[in-house]
Amino acid sequence: MSKNLLYPINPDRTKPWNDLPDLPIAPELYRDVEIYEQLGHAKEALALLTGRSIAIPNPSMLINSITLQEAKVSSEIENVFTTDDELYKAVSDTSNDHEASASTKEVLRYREALWDGHHYLKEHGTFDRDYFIRLYRIIQESGDGIRPPFARTFIRMGGTGPNAGKPAFTPPRGKGVVEAKLDNLIEFLNRPESEPADPLLKMCIAHYQFEVIHPFRDGNGRVGRIMNIHIVTRDSQLDLPILYLSRYILEHKHDYYEHLAGVSRAGQWKKWILFMLKAVEWTSRLTLRKVNDIIETREEILQVIREQTDIRRPEDLAEAIFTQPYTKVTHLTDRGLYAENTARNYLNELVELQVLEKKEIKGRHYYINPALTEILSY
Repeated sequence: MSKNLLYPINPDRTKPWNDLPDLPIAPELYRDVEIYEQLGHAKEALALLTGRSIAIPNPSMLINSITLQEAKVSSEIENVFTTDDELYKAVSDTSNDHEASASTKEVLRYREALWDGHHYLKEHGTFDRDYFIRLYRIIQESGDGIRPPFARTFIRMGGTGPNAGKPAFTPPRGKGVVEAKLDNLIEFLNRPESEPADPLLKMCIAHYQFEVIHPFRDGNGRVGRIMNIHIVTRDSQLDLPILYLSRYILEHKHDYYEHLAGVSRAGQWKKWILFMLKAVEWTSRLTLRKVNDIIETREEILQVIREQTDIRRPEDLAEAIFTQPYTKVTHLTDRGLYAENTARNYLNELVELQVLEKKEIKGRHYYINPALTEILSY
């Protein structure tokens, strides 16, 4: 037992933790003044982001750009790297997906899973096994599902600290064991009366539980981080999945793994919950800053287009070049905004005004929005 006697710890990290306690956890593990103070800060920051995102007439400006950054950074946590240039080019060239690197394709699959799960929950309203399996299959581009009883999985500490590489825990294993643990997590997520009632506290606890269950052969970290965002949106804490949560986890990767292991080793739920709530607060404020900067910069550029050009439908053009960092002529023609020659002329006009930068890559022309790429980079 752990020192607080409220949460059984993992006695042998090298053996499957089939005695992983079911949810919910004892209320005494999260009913703490410091936790509730941090919860208040996190909810305040999230509410500000929610209010700002609701006020945007067309949220597509945020949906493409911010979710793309979440996908990129979440993948970096798993040591899957791609450059911004390569990623933005791949998003612009959906018809030439075969040219993207393997890492870039992985990042794009993460974003696809993020949106697929969001729409799935909008339609079904509750989490279930199919939800988790869908995310896993998209991320891993695989046709299998929950790992079989004979699949041996061993989790080592991540990061670069003194405990890096040491055993953290061995996930549950055995006939029906993983399925039962996952079903318990699903019940915890779907029952409003299951304590804690607050969605953010529930998210903190659910994320730990999912990572320890480790239901799939690979991709569990990314599935778990997508689940975090979907808990927030499913329970109406945020309308769109635009919370840039993985940024905080990446920048505090050592602490993330240490606090995860701290629950397993010593029942240290308080440290874990505080870490996750701080992640929500910090990333809510960062995402809000990005949202405000995108909206304000778009308005400034729209003013330039109106005052210095005769471009028709300037609002639509300004919105289009802020929907994704790299714009092509076909993006405007496919949306029915302009004929091909008109679209090309308008984009070249914005290049002359230094609103856009033109780049030729393998015979294709891209119009880069440097203001948007700068906002996304911080």
